[in-house]
Amino acid sequence: MKYWRETIAVTQRILIELLRRRRSLIFWSIFPVSLLILSGFILAERAKLSLAVAFEYAAPSTLVGAALFFSCLGGSVTTVVAEREQQTLKRLFISPLSGTSYFLGIFLAHTCIGIGQTILVYTIAAFWGATFKGSILLGLVIILLSIVAYVGLGFILGTQLARRIEDVNALVATFGVPLLILGGAFLPSSLFPKTLINIAKYDPIYHMNEALVGVSARGDEIDKITSHFIFLLVFAAVMVLGGWLSYRRMLIVERRL
Repeated sequence: MKYWRETIAVTQRILIELLRRRRSLIFWSIFPVSLLILSGFILAERAKLSLAVAFEYAAPSTLVGAALFFSCLGGSVTTVVAEREQQTLKRLFISPLSGTSYFLGIFLAHTCIGIGQTILVYTIAAFWGATFKGSILLGLVIILLSIVAYVGLGFILGTQLARRIEDVNALVATFGVPLLILGGAFLPSSLFPKTLINIAKYDPIYHMNEALVGVSARGDEIDKITSHFIFLLVFAAVMVLGGWLSYRRMLIVERRL
């Protein structure tokens, strides 16, 4: 119960701070919605699809490739770096709050943001007639694994490579934008040449995208997306472990300063 109360307290503090600033939440809402609408209309026109079908394919790609990427990956990197600059970690050492609760609280806060974006994206898509064709439970598992993977990677990048807030944009752009394009976030992977498809198989965003598109737009069951699901599951587990170890290493370094 102690860890649970502390985790909830950290989560509430981060979410309240975001609500007070508002700008980040507004941008994390405007960006996926605008990208969803653009992608939906472009797909409908170029692929000769109805708006409903076009938005069914655009929604999952927009969610995992744009919304969750920038809020859960970029957001977690920003949170970690900002907490270091604001000396929050120094105060952690002299408080009864455990490092585990702090780590889990940041995870939970960005999970709440990711779930909110999921509701927003699929609500907009439903307005244009899109439906979720597959298992909602399986879709939620894929979305949660994507969130966990992004936040874990955010901890690794935020603790190991970013030192100042100014580093965040360059870091996310350098690592993220090529992976987003290769993962099919902006262009359907069906348009990729064979060489790029072979390279994309090493891109976790590609597997997130393919798994969610399969379940959401085509109604695929787990047996149809097994390879993508297993890759995502393993990647998420590795990112959580890597994020935790990076976080612990950062605490050791901060104690020495």
